[in-house]
Amino acid sequence: MKDALLLKFKQIPFNGYFELCKPKVVLLILFTALVGMLLSTQGSIPLDLFFFAMIGIGLGASSGAAINHVVDDHIDRLMERTHNRPLPQGSMDKKNALIFAIFLGIASMFILTVFVNQLTALLTFISLMGYAVVYTMFLKRATPQNIVIGGAAGATPPVLGWAAMTGEVNTEALLLFLIIFVWTPPHFWALAIKRKDEYAKANIPMLPVTHGIAFTKLQILLYTILLLAVSMMPFVVQMSGLIYLSGAISLGMGFLYYAYKLYFSVDNSDLAMKTFLYSIKYLSLLFAFLLVDHYARILFRLFIA
Repeated sequence: MKDALLLKFKQIPFNGYFELCKPKVVLLILFTALVGMLLSTQGSIPLDLFFFAMIGIGLGASSGAAINHVVDDHIDRLMERTHNRPLPQGSMDKKNALIFAIFLGIASMFILTVFVNQLTALLTFISLMGYAVVYTMFLKRATPQNIVIGGAAGATPPVLGWAAMTGEVNTEALLLFLIIFVWTPPHFWALAIKRKDEYAKANIPMLPVTHGIAFTKLQILLYTILLLAVSMMPFVVQMSGLIYLSGAISLGMGFLYYAYKLYFSVDNSDLAMKTFLYSIKYLSLLFAFLLVDHYARILFRLFIA
């Protein structure tokens, strides 16, 4: 029995397993977790702790992504964006995918518990369950506010990184969480406008399906304004300085420009996709500015000491 199962696993191309992990999403998760690690200390971080934390968090995120593939298989078959995934294409069956997801989850918890700390393991587990179970299995199908509530799971990576290095979660870590939490709705709703007909076909109550595109565009604009305000908070609480502030204002105004144009546009599909793509660049660059500002301030203090 075990030999037959092992043979079946070997017959599945590696890239199928790799795609189950949603590598592009996991890469962004790991980057924001890395920012949380680096911002948590004024000095260097222990390399062994960094290594195990990144592996453990990455495996946890990959486990959630793989479970999402399994649960959403029937939906993925109906949507143009996802119909080429391994399960809809038949290159892998649900049983193998689920076993793989469980293995990744167990490996993540083991590594984080043994080599990092119990708080990071617990928070990663809660995040995994929040995304794979609460959001994917229930919220996604229950309410058009699914991405608002479920976005909490996706906003945890910098908190996980912070907890991995310090063994605690403080106000500054929660500010990083808040930025991603507020960023998620306008980011995802822009894509939902582009894919409105596909979500309707799959009977998923995304906001453009239930409340219309005009209402969704208004929500994107309002959330973007809120995001601009929230992104100022690291400067307000003196977590960051002028380098970050200038970056946050510039990037925020760019996001607001896209949201404003989308709100008044007729060509919803094209501008919605441009807004979605900009939102990814926005988050990556915003967190990069946090890092640049952090180390610039450290160097400045060393210079004047």
